[in-house]
Amino acid sequence: EPLPDPFPPEFLRLFSAFEEVVLQDLIPYVDATYRTISNREHRAIAGFSMGGMQAFVIGLRHMNTFASIGGLSGAGGGFGDGRFDEKRYLGGVLANAEAFNAKMRLIFIGVGTDEPERILNGVRGYHRSLERLGIEHVYYESPGTGHEWLTQRRSLRELVSRLFR
Repeated sequence: EPLPDPFPPEFLRLFSAFEEVVLQDLIPYVDATYRTISNREHRAIAGFSMGGMQAFVIGLRHMNTFASIGGLSGAGGGFGDGRFDEKRYLGGVLANAEAFNAKMRLIFIGVGTDEPERILNGVRGYHRSLERLGIEHVYYESPGTGHEWLTQRRSLRELVSRLFR
């Protein structure tokens, strides 16, 4: 039996407005306002909770724009248990692990061990799915924290320490 899509049918359409703002407004604004190295190798997208899921969806759909993706208490596994059909998932972007790993600099997933069960199971399941596929990534669990600032802070420390090496 095929795995269900991790995102409801209207979900990606609803995310597309934010995706457009990130790509067409936010990135050009940041590059024009701050001293950035404005190329894919030096660009990451990350977010917390729903923003972490959005970071994965946008980052994986635009790998020519982002070399690194981070999800803090939110990963790309959608609303299920984190399992997906790699041939159908976001256009098959994860179907060839060797090509994917060669292109991406960092994939980071962080979660607290005391998150709500739905979030914890989804993030852990996505991590296991990436492992099964051979997708290189960093997985971090913040001990004893839930869907809260301390989880974000610890995960962000782990993510940023790897981005700025």
